[in-house]
Amino acid sequence: MPDSHGIYTLKSEYEKANKNKDLLACKFSQNHDISKSRQFDKLQSKATPEMIAKAALKIGCRSVAYTYNDPVIFLEYAADVAHACHAHGVKNVAVTAGYICPEPRHEFYSVMDAANVDLKGFTESFYKKLCTAELGAVLDTLKYLKHETDVWFEITTLLIPDENDSEAEIEDMTQWIMENLGPDVPIHFTAFHPDWKMLDKVQTPPETLLRARRIALKNGIRYAYTGNIHDKPTQSTYCHDCGKLLIGRDWHQLSEWNLSFSGNRYGNCRACGTPLAGHFEEKPGDWGRKRQPVRFA
Repeated sequence: MPDSHGIYTLKSEYEKANKNKDLLACKFSQNHDISKSRQFDKLQSKATPEMIAKAALKIGCRSVAYTYNDPVIFLEYAADVAHACHAHGVKNVAVTAGYICPEPRHEFYSVMDAANVDLKGFTESFYKKLCTAELGAVLDTLKYLKHETDVWFEITTLLIPDENDSEAEIEDMTQWIMENLGPDVPIHFTAFHPDWKMLDKVQTPPETLLRARRIALKNGIRYAYTGNIHDKPTQSTYCHDCGKLLIGRDWHQLSEWNLSFSGNRYGNCRACGTPLAGHFEEKPGDWGRKRQPVRFA
């Protein structure tokens, strides 16, 4: 890696904590075909930050997401791309496990507009056994994002049968979120399917996701969702004040859009005017589940 103080601090801390283990080598990876691929190494040598920013503009992308493998692994490249995107009015989104030391963390999130953080479980034993990582470091990142940045962030937890899906663990997790992050940080409970090195588990039953959502709502979290299943009622957003449907969703497909403009911001309930936490535009996108290849000359 380049001689960056932040990265070498990150590397040395990882080595101290985990010795010769692979960090965040999650045995249940749902995207191992991407995260274990070497294709990204080739991308860095072919696509300059300016090329990526201009490609986003050309095909109408409002943001660029930095994801598999975890973007903290290619922090310098991600930061350079993010600066180029900002120069062209394109925003930046981090999709990350949140496992990073304080010095590089500040550098990374200073150029991000939004983030989705995988909170993989809520016990140190789960992180140690299945992720070769530490829960505490991820919780520190979540608190940092909430209290020391303006980054809009959401949480995703993949629920794995008999590993991190107990009622007690979801209770502890959602109570911690309420106490440390507040009611407006959305959480997505997503379904596991057998993959990578965890083929002995069954797929997560929908009822497990629904139960987790009920617990989150009971504990005061306003925006709790299910994922990796088709269930519009539990993937849509409702006004926390009057209960009206604000944004209809089914997986990647948007339907209803009942937001209004008021007080110099978009994202108010059209029925009662209550502001909805988040960042919104006047009209919803219509991309859905489309995929479009991007080629760099």
